[in-house]
Amino acid sequence: MTLFLLASACLIAVTLGYASLCAGSPVGNCRKCRGFGFRMTTDRKGRPKRGKHCRRCDGLGKRIRLGRRLLNLWLRIYRDGTDTPNKPAFKHPSKG
Repeated sequence: MTLFLLASACLIAVTLGYASLCAGSPVGNCRKCRGFGFRMTTDRKGRPKRGKHCRRCDGLGKRIRLGRRLLNLWLRIYRDGTDTPNKPAFKHPSKG
């Protein structure tokens, strides 16, 4: 029984650690371009040079972490589900 408690405590610690990482730093480096925004290549002499624009991060070098995406999705669903029916609808000022 103690092995089960130890495993569950480790799982809880890892989960809480990742949740705090996503809350404190919601973006991380892109895994494809390693945060440069482009893929590093080498020329014929072996010197590093700038490669193609990274399509995964759109050249920014940063991507939103998976845990933060899940938190944003959960918060969006929660906000949509708890919307009060007596709340006045937004009226655009130019449309009258």
